[in-house]
Amino acid sequence: MRLVIARCSVDYAGRLSAHLPSATRLLLIKADGSLSVHADDRAYKPLNWMSPPCTLKEGEDGIWTVVNKAGEQLVITIEEVLHDTSHELGVDPGLIKDGVEAHLQELLADRIEILGEGYTLIRREYPTAIGPVDILCRDASGGTVAVELKRRGEIDGVEQLTRYLELLNRDPHLAPVRGVFAAQEIKPQARVLATDRGIDCVVLDYDAMRGLEDDKLRLF
Repeated sequence: MRLVIARCSVDYAGRLSAHLPSATRLLLIKADGSLSVHADDRAYKPLNWMSPPCTLKEGEDGIWTVVNKAGEQLVITIEEVLHDTSHELGVDPGLIKDGVEAHLQELLADRIEILGEGYTLIRREYPTAIGPVDILCRDASGGTVAVELKRRGEIDGVEQLTRYLELLNRDPHLAPVRGVFAAQEIKPQARVLATDRGIDCVVLDYDAMRGLEDDKLRLF
């Protein structure tokens, strides 16, 4: 991971355009190729970002250009670098799920038909280079589906699933792989982002899933 604190302006050009005027900001460049621009507020939320896969070109004139596979561009004009350092973080073990999330995963794996008629389980905790996918399964047509489970579905969960899908789709034995974001509650912003990335959203009724006498589990 590379951390750069610099006075800079930022311009985004894609499905819309956006401009951040000159100010001192943190530029966060991760090993997966993503770049995000942060101010000293807004908690963890960046001012602007580019998700992987994307490429960063640093020009000698101080202009950084980040381009993703859709052709969208994030152009950062560096005026002054105050700090520039890199750190090797290694492979993260991933988030340890709480009891509810772990139980949701177990229940859904046992009753994978909740996702649709004809679905079959491949494996729980399917390994990738950046951590395990909660559930890998096949739909009725034989297509591969990666499922990310959360108690409360937020943007970071969609981003996590996006990274898994990018890696899984590199495997010719699995590709094409589509994603399903499943949670007890899905925030509107997360649903919008998931839809934009072609990821299906499923809301799970945990109480109904635990009711062994109820064979007609509800999705809504």
